[in-house]
Amino acid sequence: MKCITGAVGFILRFITPVSVVPLVALVGLSLFDAASASSSKNWGLACITMALIVVFSQYLRHLSIPVPSYDKETRKFRTKPFPLFELLPIILAILASWLAAFILTATDVIPEGNPGRTDSTIMILRNSPWFRLPYPGQWGTPVITTAGVLGMVAAILSSVVESIGDYYACARLCNAPSPPVHAINRGIGIEGVGSVFAALFGTSTGTTSYSENIGAIGISKVGSRRVILCAGVLMMICGVVSKLGAVFVMIPEPIIGGIFCTLFGVIAAVGLSNLQFVDLNSTRNIFILGFSLFMGLVSESSLRILVFAHPRLFAVPKWMQANSGKNIISTGLSDLDSLLTVLLSTSMFVGGGIAFFLDNTVPGTFFFN
Repeated sequence: MKCITGAVGFILRFITPVSVVPLVALVGLSLFDAASASSSKNWGLACITMALIVVFSQYLRHLSIPVPSYDKETRKFRTKPFPLFELLPIILAILASWLAAFILTATDVIPEGNPGRTDSTIMILRNSPWFRLPYPGQWGTPVITTAGVLGMVAAILSSVVESIGDYYACARLCNAPSPPVHAINRGIGIEGVGSVFAALFGTSTGTTSYSENIGAIGISKVGSRRVILCAGVLMMICGVVSKLGAVFVMIPEPIIGGIFCTLFGVIAAVGLSNLQFVDLNSTRNIFILGFSLFMGLVSESSLRILVFAHPRLFAVPKWMQANSGKNIISTGLSDLDSLLTVLLSTSMFVGGGIAFFLDNTVPGTFFFN
């Protein structure tokens, strides 16, 4: 609906770099808890992964590996330099870290029961069927309730805000111009279409942009749409061939945490890089940026602390409405309480919303005089 009406595009007319900086930066900064939760399962393995990503993507990115190739003109084989570390730093880091985890598991350096062991998830591969074809209605007849609709509206609003930040971050990493209004409208619309098909086939999540993928573009320097299409085809194959999907699930969680730490940091830095278009000598701009960033993090953390007693649960702020007994927000309407709880626990919505409001109401401009 937002794509059809152009509501998102209309709002974007009032968005300046002062509003974009908190929005995009908070996409990465708000995910620090997810990275910490996964890495804390085995900090040693997570640090190995982070170190390998840094070495491969930064120190060795200009190192090319000679590979044999066939020259059609001379009809001879010759060697050709291949930028292996520049194109595949994440994959190489995962494989190397996975091998290190396997060695540490075989030598019992990693104790039994630790998520860093490679044999802790072996049963997933064994129990997975070879093929499983999803089909509409596989979980039964869909049920539509008012509470469910309002809850998803809150999730959609927060997802739209995050997607807009992802679009700007992706364009920035690809050295492309900022996405025009009609492109953002189409992007949000396609996410909605994808979510409809995802719901029909019984997935529990919608289809939207993923912040980690934006960070992967920044690390690998690969932003080709053809590559994304091929990756999408591979994901569909893995979804049908369950054994292949199970292989990726078997990656130890600390390795995933190490990847999160590097990729989410890149996203935050991309958001802050938009400061070059902002006059930082203006106290107006400094106040808006600092206040919106701070409130974006404070609101999320405060609501999480009120709802969850254990910090390990901080990684799921969007599902706080499931703990309705806490009565964090009480308006007399439980559905509205859930809606507000989800929105106010989304740092991108709070920080970006504050920056948007102040930037369009406080006298002054963002650009250099």
